[in-house]
Amino acid sequence: MKKITIVIPNYNGMRFLKDCLDAALNQEKGTPEYEILVVDNGSTDGSVSFLQEGYPQVRVEELSENTGFCHAVNVGIRLAETPYVILLNNDTKVRGGFVKALYEAIDREKNAFSVSARMLMWDRPERMDDGGDRYCALGWAYARGRGRQARDYSRRCQVFSACGGAAVYRKSIFEEIGYFDEEHFAYLEDLDIGYRARIYGYRNYYEPAAEVIHYGSASSGSRYNEWKTALASANNIYVVGKNMPLMQWIWNLPFLIPGFFLKYLFFCRKGMGKIYLRGLRNGLKRLASPAGRAHKVPFRPRHLGNYLAIQGQLYLNLIRFLKKY
Repeated sequence: MKKITIVIPNYNGMRFLKDCLDAALNQEKGTPEYEILVVDNGSTDGSVSFLQEGYPQVRVEELSENTGFCHAVNVGIRLAETPYVILLNNDTKVRGGFVKALYEAIDREKNAFSVSARMLMWDRPERMDDGGDRYCALGWAYARGRGRQARDYSRRCQVFSACGGAAVYRKSIFEEIGYFDEEHFAYLEDLDIGYRARIYGYRNYYEPAAEVIHYGSASSGSRYNEWKTALASANNIYVVGKNMPLMQWIWNLPFLIPGFFLKYLFFCRKGMGKIYLRGLRNGLKRLASPAGRAHKVPFRPRHLGNYLAIQGQLYLNLIRFLKKY
């Protein structure tokens, strides 16, 4: 009986697919039975034909157009008939013990919603790309360990949220807390769903034994560009508004205001200040829209302790960021 489905969203990523699939199919002996499902987001580069001809053992779900990361992975998660789902970016190359390590980590932690892998830089695999994501009181999300020596991130730990580029999720919890919010289209959707899981009392972890090399920004083209800046800034304020109750939002304003202002100055230096502000405006408009209001996480008194724990994490992660930890 299969335990895991690896869901790989793909949009015009044929140049990465061979390395990605060959590595994912070549896992070490003793790995629980798994299957691979590629959800193609309307690619025009021949990806679907390449998959159908070269990888008959891989399931392919073909979408007619690019519906965004969130919709693609939601399609894959819903099609999965296994208790666990691994989300894997197409611009990755996993190492031999990847699937087994993630399976054992999430199966061991009964309160776990997700477990993030140790993501390494493609051109410098001795350095971290992502060791789980953190979120701080400034309203900033950041990748734990990015650019630092990978050997310093060899211990399992809790993280604020898993990086959706290489992580395993417990499928049953999606039915309770909801799936990826498709209002995001892409960027910060993994932070959002990890945040939501924490509100409901679940935890997110990091497993260093599950290693994957990550190319990065394969779909958007670069780390900073106008399209990505507009989407990410809109999603940044959307995450705050939809997950924080009003009192928590007000409580954090002394941190959020300078946080957004500093980000604005950062993007001004890159010539994208107006794009960043436009993104914030779009995020506020989305929060006020019928779709945004429908996705607002309702406050429930039984979750009060979880909100307090989250607030403590926001402070702690701010201290960690300032210390460059």
